Amino acid sequence: MSLLRTFPSRGALVRPGRTAADVVVFAGAAALLWLVVRLAHGVAVPWNPATAPAEVSTDPAELPYYAGRSLLRMFVALVLAVLFTFVYATAAARLRRAEKVLIPALDVLQSVPILGFLSVTITGFIALFPGSELGLECASIFAIFTSQAWNMTFAFYHSLVSQPRELDEASRLLRLSRWQRFWRVDVPSGMIPLVWNAMMSFGGGWFFLTASEALSVNNQQYALPGVGSYVAAASEHGRIDRVLLAIGVMIVLVVGVNVVFWRPLTAWAERFRVEQSEAAETPRSLVLGVLRRSRVPELLGRVLGPLVFPLDRIMGVFGLAEHPLRTPLARRRVGDVVFTGAVLLVIAYGLSRMLGFIAGTAGFGEVGHALLLGLITFGRVVALLVVATLVWVPIGVWIGLNPKVSRLAQPVVQVLASFPANFLFPLVTAGLELTGISLDWGGILLMALGAQWYILFNTIAGASAIPHDLREAAADMRLPRRLWWRRLVLPAIFPSYVTGGITAAGGAWNASIVAEVVSYHGTTLTATGLGAYISEATSVGDAGRILIGVAVMSCYVVGLNRLFWRRLHRLAERRFSLS
Repeated sequence: MSLLRTFPSRGALVRPGRTAADVVVFAGAAALLWLVVRLAHGVAVPWNPATAPAEVSTDPAELPYYAGRSLLRMFVALVLAVLFTFVYATAAARLRRAEKVLIPALDVLQSVPILGFLSVTITGFIALFPGSELGLECASIFAIFTSQAWNMTFAFYHSLVSQPRELDEASRLLRLSRWQRFWRVDVPSGMIPLVWNAMMSFGGGWFFLTASEALSVNNQQYALPGVGSYVAAASEHGRIDRVLLAIGVMIVLVVGVNVVFWRPLTAWAERFRVEQSEAAETPRSLVLGVLRRSRVPELLGRVLGPLVFPLDRIMGVFGLAEHPLRTPLARRRVGDVVFTGAVLLVIAYGLSRMLGFIAGTAGFGEVGHALLLGLITFGRVVALLVVATLVWVPIGVWIGLNPKVSRLAQPVVQVLASFPANFLFPLVTAGLELTGISLDWGGILLMALGAQWYILFNTIAGASAIPHDLREAAADMRLPRRLWWRRLVLPAIFPSYVTGGITAAGGAWNASIVAEVVSYHGTTLTATGLGAYISEATSVGDAGRILIGVAVMSCYVVGLNRLFWRRLHRLAERRFSLS
């Protein structure tokens, strides 16, 4: 009885604040619903490609509405990217034959620049919704989706293939269906890297916001209401004050999304950390604390909870998560031969069509020119990766291993990573003109602003995922600093670094599209490189040169991944995973 009097019950501790928390959560949900409906109302307005304005108004009063439209596109693209990640990464990790095709295809997809996707899809989306702005919205959301999905898919795929063997054995002993294993084992075990990479991918979407809202394809100019198109219009008119105002709005947006969405999500994801000892200090979030104190999520759980078990039974038709090697060897070999033959036929057909199109348009002489330009951009990518590794790996480890530092640094890092570097391009253009520095060198800095954060975020995620048991053991043994790096930190973060390096390299190639050609108030600076080649071909609608540029960039990215990054990835799976 004395213990009960000394330590009040959990309900007595939280009940006084529950009513206020309920009011806050309910009011926030109602405001969010109203905002989404209000913004979505302007999506399907009548629209005519022939008379559509080529730019948006630069009136500062329109900025709040533009910011909301941009934010809505970002979150719709994020939802689509998460769904794609779950399906694609799971298929690649669990289906032996599919992995041979899906992972190389993912290399190709992440190497295709956003302008390459837009030049192919925008006409189809517009035709899909004739007379409505919804087609242009879908094209913009799809472009943002392509800047988010690949990094998240690589991260979740790696978490599945490096899953601890104990979890795999437990799921088989419990005879979980594929559906049950996915939600009870796969998603929880990959939640921490998925959340961190989703946060990074969201930042990557901000980087390409201007390209996805102020569209210039096939000699046609289209503009959607948004912060990116606002900056494009202000830059075209030389209104540096309006550009700075948009930068301020972007900072408010990024910080607000971090506080309301990403910080609660990263703090909530800590519940999925698997280790024996408890962390000295766990990430905290005011928003998550309010949600936990409120009874609204609990009521939603009671309403939706009864649907879980019937859904498990329905999805049980997909069978148990059996090991693929239980299939008879002869049947596997026959299936492998048929599958390989089908894939080779599809590849041969696609290559023949592509070569025929190139021969009938730009000609094969352009291929050699594009390859030489690709070598120049490749040099910029390598320089970026080396410098970013030397700078951001130590900083990422320091942030990831110190919860107090992480709590303070995460908003700063999120702002830096999410801030669209091309918003600064007007200022950069003026600076390069004053200093006389060529964009051939300045382009490396612009590419780094869009790609280096993948290495930092994955390093932070890898460092924060180091089990506290190992940290405590290293502290007890008083390892020298050099040995601590060699035996604990570098092996522990190596898989995450490889994932970040792959996506940073792909992001750098993609960023070259906007970093090798910058404009401000009639002044255009162009660097020599493959990115500028694709950007110029896209602006004039030269389909042959667009295809050549995209194909050459894909060859460089895939070749680099096959010869370098994939070998490091296999090394990470073989020597440095926790399984």
